[in-house]
Amino acid sequence: MNRPFGNLPHEPCCLLRWKSMFIEVEPDPTVPASNEQIYWCSQTQVCVGPDGKVAAPKTCHPARSCYSDTA
Repeated sequence: MNRPFGNLPHEPCCLLRWKSMFIEVEPDPTVPASNEQIYWCSQTQVCVGPDGKVAAPKTCHPARSCYSDTA
C-alpha cells in the first residue's frame, strides 16, 4: 500500500483515505515522490472529518476528537 505520510511524527487516523491506497502496484523508484493527493474521511465521505477540520495526513492526528486507531 502506498503510504504518502511515512515521515510524520504520528500515525494518521485509520479512517483517512486516498485514491492510490486502492491501487496495488510496486513503488517505482524512478518516479519522483508526489503528495498531490486528495484525501477524505471514510466516516464523513468528504474532505473534512466529523469535527469539521480538513482530512489529511498532517491533520488527522491523535489529538483530534474523531481520531481512530482502528478501522
